Amino acid sequence: MNQEERRRYLIEELFREGSFCRREIPADADRQKILLRSLINVRRPADISRRFLEVQDAYLQEELAAKKITRLSELSPVQDGIYLRRGDITTLECGAIVNAANSGMTGCYQPCHNCIDNCIHTYAGVQLRLKCAEIMEQQGYEEPAGRAKITPAYNLPCDYVIHTVGPIVQGELTRQHCALLQSCYRSCLELADKNGVGSIAFCCISTGVFMFPNDKAAEIAVGTVQEYKAETGSKIEVIFNVFKEQDERIYRKLLCAD
Repeated sequence: MNQEERRRYLIEELFREGSFCRREIPADADRQKILLRSLINVRRPADISRRFLEVQDAYLQEELAAKKITRLSELSPVQDGIYLRRGDITTLECGAIVNAANSGMTGCYQPCHNCIDNCIHTYAGVQLRLKCAEIMEQQGYEEPAGRAKITPAYNLPCDYVIHTVGPIVQGELTRQHCALLQSCYRSCLELADKNGVGSIAFCCISTGVFMFPNDKAAEIAVGTVQEYKAETGSKIEVIFNVFKEQDERIYRKLLCAD
C-alpha cells in the first residue's frame, strides 16, 4: 500500500465501525488527512483489528519519516542537563515527552483541535487512547491534578509519554494552583526516574486553555526541575519544549539569566 491507499483503508474501516455518519472520501490528500484525523480524534477507546493497527502504524511511521525529527544529541544545553527547544514536541526523539492531559486521561475528542493532548494522541495512534482507558478503568476515578501516568509512545519518536493533569485557573491565581503545578513537574520527574527514562521533554503545562499565567508557570517549571535535580542528584536530562515565541523568551530569560 502507498500512503493514499493506507489513508483510504483507515477511513473506510473507521466508517465501517458504524460510529460515524458515512460521507464521501475527499479526493485530495490534505482533506483526507483532516478527515482521518477527525475520525481518530472522536473515536471512543475500543478494540480494533490487528490489520487496522498494522496499516495505521505503517501510515504514521511514513508520515513521521517525512517530518524533521529533532534528537536530543542535536540540542545544546542552556544549563547543565537542561535544554530549551521551540518546536513540535511530537517530533522530538528523547526518552519521554510530557502530555498536558485532562482528568479523563484518554485524550482530546475535539476533531483536529491543536492542543498538545490532541496532537500526541493523533500521531501516537489509537493504541495510546486504548492504553490510557485501560489505566483509568483500573484506577476507577478521574485523574487528580498534580499526578502523572506513563505509557508507551507507540508511533511517536520518543520512548514514552508521561501524562499529567495541570490545575485549571479560573479567576485569581492561588497558592494551591502553584502547588499543584509544581507537583505536576515533580511527579513527572519522579516517574521518569523510576522507569529509567534518561531524558524528558516538558510542554508548558496548564498554560493556554487551562489559563495558568505563562510567566509564573515557567518560573515554577524551571524552579521545580532545578530543585529536583539538586535534591536528588538525578542525572535525567530535561528539555523545556515550547511552541510559542512568547514562551521561548520567558524560558530563555529564566534559564540564561547568568
